[in-house]
Amino acid sequence: MSSPEQWTHPEPDAAPAATAAKPTAEQVIAGLRATDEGGADLVQLLTPEGERVTHPDFDIDITPEELRGLYRDMVLIRRVDREANALQRKGQLGIWVPLLGQEAAQIGAGRAMRETDMAFPSYREHGIAWTRGINPTELLGIFRGTDQGTWDPVEKRFHPYTIVIGNQVLNAAGYAMGQKFDGKVGDDEGEATMCFFGDGATSQGDVHEGFVWAAVYDAPLVFFCQNNQWAISEPTERQSRLPLYQRARGYGFPGIRVDGNDVLATLAVTKWALDECRHGNGPILIEAFTYRMDAHTTSDDPTRYRLSDELEMWKLKDPIERVKVYLVRQQWADSEFFESVEADADKLGEELREFCTNMPDPPAERIFSNVYAEGNPVLEAQRDEFLDYVSGFAGGEH
Repeated sequence: MSSPEQWTHPEPDAAPAATAAKPTAEQVIAGLRATDEGGADLVQLLTPEGERVTHPDFDIDITPEELRGLYRDMVLIRRVDREANALQRKGQLGIWVPLLGQEAAQIGAGRAMRETDMAFPSYREHGIAWTRGINPTELLGIFRGTDQGTWDPVEKRFHPYTIVIGNQVLNAAGYAMGQKFDGKVGDDEGEATMCFFGDGATSQGDVHEGFVWAAVYDAPLVFFCQNNQWAISEPTERQSRLPLYQRARGYGFPGIRVDGNDVLATLAVTKWALDECRHGNGPILIEAFTYRMDAHTTSDDPTRYRLSDELEMWKLKDPIERVKVYLVRQQWADSEFFESVEADADKLGEELREFCTNMPDPPAERIFSNVYAEGNPVLEAQRDEFLDYVSGFAGGEH
């Protein structure tokens, strides 16, 4: 098991630091050994073997029905992810951003939120979208290039996906500051905001600016970093000398690391953090220590930069399997329940395929809409010229 000291004081026999453009196999293994258990400060309530453990600071009372619900959430959103991945391979989507392996981090965090809380995602938060009541079909247009998401951000309390790395942190900081200025914090009925980003985003200036503003104004903001170990092809140990959650110290607010493959621990820690923020004790940084089991996107090939042994090791920590084992051991679920969940997943997958393969193409003039708040002669002239050009093709489309 790693310890925070290992991040700043390497062991005598440790492999040399990864300073080359491409780390060697030995360097990757050394980094893996230093981070694969999450360190002594990792909050965990359900082990990879499906055993319930205690933690001195965090616990959660969970009913059989609630845990079955969390299991169902994770199974269904994994099916959504796998179906969308397959649809991209078939040419139905331009790109897809997989969440495979991160289901517990997202479902646990999402189910900790209240309806009045606000969420700011990056581009991988399909599980958070699910918990906010957004139909997965509403995500597909983003990755087909036909829209920017069709849900109402105010109604769902879920901001549109943000493609620019780390930019949503500034948006979230500003929104949370507004909650503070509007007097919506300070008691049990207070509001809070959650912002989601990856380990790679912590190297972006926007994230650090968001940390500064949120700290200075005591914003009710939970920074939720999903450390999936890889910023595309860059391992975490090449981005920070310290565990990411310890960075919060430099800004003057708490940071905590949770087992991001443990839905119970994630739920417990996130509920605590949101409650602190609602009462005016924000911001807080949560590092969900998890793993990206698939590619960064469907245009990425992870076999070029990480070892298969690493992937196989993390498969043993699957977030869904540990919950299934615990449910069976506790006799909280039987074969009929698991079969019903699989049936629901099959139905959802079929609905997703049917919707995606029948999505209409937007009209040609759509490209000119919503460019400006109001039209102007220059834009209208460009639109007319383009539509005239398009009408010259057979059928008026190309």
